[in-house]
Amino acid sequence: MWKTVKKSLLITTGLVAVLGIWGLIEPKTLNLDEEAEQIPGLPADWQGRKIGQLSDFQVGPWWDNAGTAHRAVDRLVEEAPAAVLISGDFVYHAEPDPQPKIEEAVSIVLPLVEAGIPTYAVLGNHDYGMSGKEATPQTELASELAIALEDAGVVILENESTEMSLPDSEQTLSLVGVGSRWANQADVSKALQGVSSDQARITMMHNPDTYEQFPASSAPLAVAGHTHGGQLRVPGLPQTSWLQFVQKDEVYADGWAKGYGEPGNNLYVNPGIGMSIIPIRLFCPPEVTIFTLEGE
Repeated sequence: MWKTVKKSLLITTGLVAVLGIWGLIEPKTLNLDEEAEQIPGLPADWQGRKIGQLSDFQVGPWWDNAGTAHRAVDRLVEEAPAAVLISGDFVYHAEPDPQPKIEEAVSIVLPLVEAGIPTYAVLGNHDYGMSGKEATPQTELASELAIALEDAGVVILENESTEMSLPDSEQTLSLVGVGSRWANQADVSKALQGVSSDQARITMMHNPDTYEQFPASSAPLAVAGHTHGGQLRVPGLPQTSWLQFVQKDEVYADGWAKGYGEPGNNLYVNPGIGMSIIPIRLFCPPEVTIFTLEGE
């Protein structure tokens, strides 16, 4: 009896140790996820074009994953998509001196701009210094970050739209960006102003919960981040993670959120690069997402 118990304890201890070690290694890996998505009214010249997405660098703590973020950007430079969308949380705990963290975040994205790839972004809750919904938004921190990114050539969208263009075409594609939900900056109605109902568009936000506010058929391709894909997941069950125990919001963790939101809308949640609370990812590698656009 005791030998059986001892053997079981040794096996369990060994398994926990292996998982812990892999959890520290996995953040240094990088997954490339290639997806195809139909967009109604897609201009002919945008057919087959690629759009890249990154999210949640979380620069700041001693165990951040900035090295993987740099490699993710290098991979996108190699892929040379028509545009790159970054769905927020560039920094994590930026206080008491945010400047080095902001400079690191800028250094990560700068190769995209230098390569001539149009780069667009929204801000997330950590960019406002918010680890929880009840925290006070640090608007000065968010402003400093936004200014630094814009000075580097990144277009920051907050409840507004812009027209993405191609170097070899006059046809444009609308991009709608929504502000941070936790910082009380999310205004979907304002973001959609000026975009006609028949105009092809992509929408981006940080928090997937914002997606529910989009009217039917207003977000045929929506992208978000925020969840880190659950960060610690059960193998083969991408929606089963520690988020189910610690997350109060109704957040879809990773990938396509089928059946979520209004008809005609489609949301993809990028699992991001960085980490929160503990420096571990388990069965949830950092991801670069590339969407190939298709017309209906």
